[in-house]
Amino acid sequence: MVREVITYPNKLLRTKSKDVQNFDEELHTLLDDMYETMMDQSGVGLAAIQVAIPLNVLIINLPNDEDFQDKDDLIEAINPVITHKDGEQIFTEGCLSVPGYSEDIKRAEHIVVEYFDRNGEKQKMEAEGFLAVAWQHEMEHLDGHLFIENLSILKRKKFEKEWKKKLKDKN
Repeated sequence: MVREVITYPNKLLRTKSKDVQNFDEELHTLLDDMYETMMDQSGVGLAAIQVAIPLNVLIINLPNDEDFQDKDDLIEAINPVITHKDGEQIFTEGCLSVPGYSEDIKRAEHIVVEYFDRNGEKQKMEAEGFLAVAWQHEMEHLDGHLFIENLSILKRKKFEKEWKKKLKDKN
């Protein structure tokens, strides 16, 4: 089922998500719905808080070399923790919760993350490049942050001004 993606400035996006305790059918339904929602919105990642569920759950599905998002490449991460970061890269990011806006963001180039899969099995993954960016972006959501908070003061003020105007024009 496709769920509604909440957008900035919805206060729920500022909520720090809670760890998943039960790896049950309810979690599996959430993961399946998140996948359908992400694909419907043409996203490459989605955190549960973006569909108004404050749980430490995220999914990532990057396009492959043929620019196709193969479901076999889907990462479902429950209670993820970054255990190592190094390097630096700048990547142009967008967000389903801040539609129509993208900006260059500085992130770690290489990370190691530990998480649980949908069945509660512990996993460990090394990521670099775009995959490392996606992990860091989605994990910020779990802490109640958005990528726009990484902007310089000047860019952030400009964004806020343009966003308020966009919302006003929409109504």
